[in-house]
Amino acid sequence: MYPLIRLAKIFLTSPRRAPLGPDDTGMLDMIVWPWDCDTFVEMNNGRHLTLYDLGRFDYGARCGLLPLLKTKGWGLVVAGSTIRYRKRLRPFERYRLHTRLIGRDDRWFYFVQKMERGGDVCSSALIRTAVTTKGRILPSQEVADALGNSDWRPDMPPWVKAWIAADNSRPWPPQE
Repeated sequence: MYPLIRLAKIFLTSPRRAPLGPDDTGMLDMIVWPWDCDTFVEMNNGRHLTLYDLGRFDYGARCGLLPLLKTKGWGLVVAGSTIRYRKRLRPFERYRLHTRLIGRDDRWFYFVQKMERGGDVCSSALIRTAVTTKGRILPSQEVADALGNSDWRPDMPPWVKAWIAADNSRPWPPQE
């Protein structure tokens, strides 16, 4: 089940928290609830990705994107991800979810997110996202302009560029 109560809390509290610029990191303090866990009594791998969604919603609210989406009728899409799991998160453990916008190209925005508990990184994801309108992807420059960040386009780390190149070499549609 989608964590609707957590999502509602983010929509209610994020606009009142400190605004974020494109180089800032958003952080959410969270708890592993029993319904986040699988049969091995640890946070389910799919739940990690779902909770990373919440981190990006918080980031979007605090950088001014969510109000813009509502005003302009835009939407959001995730178009790719890669994730590493390194430490288990068990029921009732507290952790901090970090969300940082790491770069953009002509179409996509790239986020790096991590879940950290007591200084240990439990999982980390690279997420490729876009803003959409009427069934098409908006150029990232148009979104950056609307947010007042026209000149923000940092050099992406080599490992992100390598992931982009590897993902672009993958056949689509998939071939057996």
